Amino acid sequence: MQQMSPIELRTWLDDAGREQPLLLDVREPWEFGMCKIDGSVPMPMNSVPARFRELDPARQVVVVCHHGGRSMQVAMFLERQGFDKVINLAGGVAGWAAQVDPSMATY
Repeated sequence: MQQMSPIELRTWLDDAGREQPLLLDVREPWEFGMCKIDGSVPMPMNSVPARFRELDPARQVVVVCHHGGRSMQVAMFLERQGFDKVINLAGGVAGWAAQVDPSMATY
């Protein structure tokens, strides 16, 4: 299971010469409404088994949740479905707020 820190993700997103990943946010709608990383696509964890075919298995996917636990479970599920370009955001949006964007709302 690949993981990356919020700082590593910020560096990637800032690199215009690098293909951008899909930021898959697996938190609940109320959480996503509270705060999110710009460009994130919401797909609540409980909907992933029914919806993962909507995702492109050839694209880099960074899975995001609040602290990194749910996203790690989803990343492992996607790997079992044949996705080999999946990365878990260690620390989730809480880590993003602490390390990258202190103006982001937290909960």
